[in-house]
Amino acid sequence: MTDTTVVGDDARVRALLRERLAKDGLRISQPDEPPLFTRTPESTMEPMHWKWGDLLSHLEELGTVLDLKPGGDRRTLRLANPGLEYGTTPTFWASIQYINPGEVATAHRHSPDAFRFVMHGSGCSTTVEGENYEMNEGDLVLTPSWMYHDHIHQGDQPMIWLDVLNISVMRKLENIFFDPYPEDTQPVGATPQRSWREFGSGLLRPAGPPPPTRRNPLLVYTRTQADTALQQAKGLAPDPRDDVMLEYQSPVGGGPALPSLSMKAQIIRPGFRGLTHRHSGSKIYYAVSGSGTMAVNDKVFDWAEGDFISVPPFARVRHSNAGEVEGRLFRVDDSPVFRALNAYFEDTDTADGGTAA
Repeated sequence: MTDTTVVGDDARVRALLRERLAKDGLRISQPDEPPLFTRTPESTMEPMHWKWGDLLSHLEELGTVLDLKPGGDRRTLRLANPGLEYGTTPTFWASIQYINPGEVATAHRHSPDAFRFVMHGSGCSTTVEGENYEMNEGDLVLTPSWMYHDHIHQGDQPMIWLDVLNISVMRKLENIFFDPYPEDTQPVGATPQRSWREFGSGLLRPAGPPPPTRRNPLLVYTRTQADTALQQAKGLAPDPRDDVMLEYQSPVGGGPALPSLSMKAQIIRPGFRGLTHRHSGSKIYYAVSGSGTMAVNDKVFDWAEGDFISVPPFARVRHSNAGEVEGRLFRVDDSPVFRALNAYFEDTDTADGGTAA
């Protein structure tokens, strides 16, 4: 008979068992451990608001004091969350890249999915697995998992874009791979814009059997495409939570543009006051233009052009615009991961009196 047979002092028994079981690589639940299950998801991630004026001053400093060296390193300013050990959200990492005229961000590939959303500037081109495209303000450029990519800036002013990689979740899965290309840049293929020529219209594609739906064949979504689609969507009834919002989708199968990340374009019109809502997963917003207000749990952020806001998993969000001009947002979230696992949840507070524009 051992001391663990004593009845009536559960905490003492569990403490004794913890020490003995640990020697064999075993555990039981302990009263001092956080609960395994909670009524709603709980995250250490905090809502954050980064203002463009602060970001720009830091970026300009990095552009003068940090070199862009071969080997895969980029000149980036990471959006870090103080509640997390690593990354911007529990699943992905967002950073802002700054590249000077004449510089080359050398070719490499990695297991995480990634994309670029061009914030400012022009004159840079990117090559992704042999396809070459100009990068212009407002464009979305994909670099899916394990595709070689490099960037060459031939313009006369610095360029700034948002980089997002699902690197946080890949680290948790212990599935990080990185492979530098043997040269600084990769050769451009015989058809430099092949995927755009095949699928760029968004409505038509080459006749014949469709390509497999596992990977999105399209690499670039232009600002012109997004502007046209948003203008059309403004003629529809507003979404009571998000006003006008469209998702960048794969032309094959209609799923998200990347299997691990969903990118969305959103407009909050003057006078809109949305319903409070929440859903599984985390997200960040980049303010493309205009201004508005976003309430995240018990915090209220008045955002303006160039700002970033991060939203923790299942946090309550409410959009409004008390100004006179519409605000435009670019949003990225990790909802495809939750949907793939059949673990996506959302709810809306229909009693809080939202008003449409």
